[in-house]
Amino acid sequence: MRHYIKENFRIKDLENFSGVKAHTIRIWEKRYNLLSPERTDTNIRYYSHESLQKLLNITLLYNNNFKISKIAKLSEQDMKETCMGLISAKQVKSRIINTFKIAMMQFDTVLFEKTYQEILQKTNFKDVFVNYFIPFLNEIGLLWQIDSIYPSHEHFITALIKQKIQVQLEKNQMNEIKKDETYVLFLPDHEIHDLGMLYLNYELLCAGYRVINLGQCLPISSLELFRDNKHKTMFIAYCTVAPSMEDIDEYTEELYDKIIKESNSELWMLGNNTVGIDKMKSVPSISIFKSVTEVLEKIHAA
Repeated sequence: MRHYIKENFRIKDLENFSGVKAHTIRIWEKRYNLLSPERTDTNIRYYSHESLQKLLNITLLYNNNFKISKIAKLSEQDMKETCMGLISAKQVKSRIINTFKIAMMQFDTVLFEKTYQEILQKTNFKDVFVNYFIPFLNEIGLLWQIDSIYPSHEHFITALIKQKIQVQLEKNQMNEIKKDETYVLFLPDHEIHDLGMLYLNYELLCAGYRVINLGQCLPISSLELFRDNKHKTMFIAYCTVAPSMEDIDEYTEELYDKIIKESNSELWMLGNNTVGIDKMKSVPSISIFKSVTEVLEKIHAA
């Protein structure tokens, strides 16, 4: 299995994962011998997976007021145990997210599961998702964009997180419907990033709403079945990569004209590409959100 794992890292990768500037990493190497880069046959420096893991531990200690000179004197085992001993909420969060990173880089399902169960024993699933998974996913999204991880890393870890949401959805599928509104969730044509939508589904079920999740790549024509002039229907579209920012205003206008206009419905749009919505953003029955967190705030305020 090891040959599938990214083993060699540039110093820029270490900077991106740890938040420590490359210049500082080099100083720590020379002055304290904390890391030992290797060289390729063409004399290019690179770092091992073990070096990355060690740097993440060093960073955790350094960010919690340990002097770098003191950290340098710790054995690797002492360093790990000291990291485990940090118990404040912020410190635990940093350690957990770092461990998720390592599980992702190693394609290590067991490490992910152990870490997930560790935090789930101390809190509930909502807290795990909002306070651990969302910050972690934001970080790996940036790592993917700047070429520090492969798409396979992102796919691996998001598949594991989806499994956890699906378990919670099954537990809440039979919840009593307490609210009048119906939420219709969907991803537009060519959009497949459904993790955020799955979590919204879970939150809406917990809040007592009727939810119809239509999934990925749905054409607008398929939504006409759900137009309802008597009961309030909230349509939620998640647009991460599709429609493109150039096309999303026109797409939103078509959605409005065919589904929302002259009905007792609202359209909520979220995802990266919603920044391209211009002409339609002032329509009263259309709401645009920057994140899942913003949508949840509106739902819970209702």
